Amino acid sequence: MNGSSHSASYAAAGVDVTAGYKSVELMKKFVKSTYNSGVLQDIGGFGGLFAPNMTGIKEPVLVSGTDGVGTKLKIAFLLDKHDTVGIDCVAMCVNDIICCGASPLFFLDYIATGKLVPEKIAEIVKGVSEGCVMSEAALIGGETAEMPGFYSANEYDLAGFAVGLVDKSEIIDGSGVCEGDALIGIASSGVHSNGFSLVRKVFGLNGENADKALSQHYAELGKTLGEALLTPTEIYVKTVKEIKKDVKIKAISHITGGGFYENLPRMLPEGISLEIDKSSFPIHPIFTLLQKCGDIPERDMLNTYNMGIGMAMLVSEKDADAALEAAKRAGKNAYVIGRAQKGEKEITVK
Repeated sequence: MNGSSHSASYAAAGVDVTAGYKSVELMKKFVKSTYNSGVLQDIGGFGGLFAPNMTGIKEPVLVSGTDGVGTKLKIAFLLDKHDTVGIDCVAMCVNDIICCGASPLFFLDYIATGKLVPEKIAEIVKGVSEGCVMSEAALIGGETAEMPGFYSANEYDLAGFAVGLVDKSEIIDGSGVCEGDALIGIASSGVHSNGFSLVRKVFGLNGENADKALSQHYAELGKTLGEALLTPTEIYVKTVKEIKKDVKIKAISHITGGGFYENLPRMLPEGISLEIDKSSFPIHPIFTLLQKCGDIPERDMLNTYNMGIGMAMLVSEKDADAALEAAKRAGKNAYVIGRAQKGEKEITVK
């Protein structure tokens, strides 16, 4: 910590630079837990240095992704619980880049807040670090900005950026998809990190009774609403790697905002459609509750949420059982939820 750095004038305007230094000191142990052989320096420099291992890679291709946590953060504010949203931030980025077949290399985060509380920032970064460990990525840098007058004192925004690496010949792009391929769906942990504006509206989390609503215990969830909604987004990196050991994955889709109808077609080549059997997988109970409480049409649910399937991939029919077994080894439940067929680049849910 730089003990000589202090600006009374800046502090009078609402920005305490010393709080930033303390935040860095508190988060260092979490950040270092993500380090691997590619990290070339500790945090504190102007740029994060990373030397990727190119062994066995003939034509290296970098794959990048960036995302935030969205208004799920409002739930963290209400519950004053900040140690899990960092996992969401990492998940939303790395789950995207693995759709191309890339392995995450490193991650950077960005936190902007109205008032910098070092202990709170450290809790956020603790979650980010945990997500990086789960995805085998190093946290090599980030930025924390104190912005009074722009954000309220007790709120913050959180976003991230990930970079991965894949050999050009191993890129997963959907080009090999054909009629009859099996659609493998991998279970989600719940709402993940999209659609929370609707979640908050349905459960009345925008008003004065929000605390009461979040503390309500639901038997079908086995926990309070708040606990269910703050469940972190699943990270599928290790699962995809495990499946790739035994099976050629032809296409992958990360089911985020836009749900089934928007995300699944993104992995399809022209001339191929998907038919989904909604009875082939268990709908996560949070979605059943949400649909019931909000009187939401099924089409809207499927076009907004993952419904219990956070990631889907297409493999040859002969490889379906092997893919399911590999997912199980990785600790994830998976199901054959549909088939590829000839048609327009769209999906049908039956």
